[in-house]
Amino acid sequence: MRKIIAQLFISVDGVVEDPHLWHFPYFNDEMGAAVDAVLGRVDTLIIGRRTYDSFAGAWPEREAAGGEDAPFAKLLGDARKIVVSRQQLRFTWRNSELLRGDLVDAARALKDEPGESRIAISGSVSVVRALLAAGVLDELNLLVHPVVVGKGLRLFEESEQPVPLRLVSSETFETGVLNLVYAPASAPDDAGYEDAKRHLPQEQEQEQVEKREQA
Repeated sequence: MRKIIAQLFISVDGVVEDPHLWHFPYFNDEMGAAVDAVLGRVDTLIIGRRTYDSFAGAWPEREAAGGEDAPFAKLLGDARKIVVSRQQLRFTWRNSELLRGDLVDAARALKDEPGESRIAISGSVSVVRALLAAGVLDELNLLVHPVVVGKGLRLFEESEQPVPLRLVSSETFETGVLNLVYAPASAPDDAGYEDAKRHLPQEQEQEQVEKREQA
């Protein structure tokens, strides 16, 4: 089964909107490798309309210009791009198509296609939220920047139910960016303060004293 991986630039306070305003000072070779590991090695992208408009307005020109980022731009151009939108769109970027039907059903169908190539999501907050809540997203890659943006759209909004995650890997870049990879997880066991306080240093010391007294 194919995997769906979402990758987002995010600030310490959870902002993911307009990363071009605060992201670039932290872009180095380490982050370039992290981005390439996700977007440079997939043949299918699921993206929202705003992300598509941003990508389509930049990457085709960069590919045509033939600069240092032209090979990466070509990889994105060659990939199948499935755009999530309620509006009919006129596509100018090759290999682009409008998602038909329900997002979650379509994502499950893509995962069931033969092969092991991965499906990537870049940005596209509403898409990430929907697939994460439905349990369809396999990995959530957050590149956490050491900056408080203060305003803008955040990745997570208020929800009636928590979404448990499991940390798969973590890495700290020289710039202070945290490269965190999460996967869906089962809900943790119920616990309260009485359970937690046993792990406090003073509580542990008291337990040791009681054990010595009983010995």
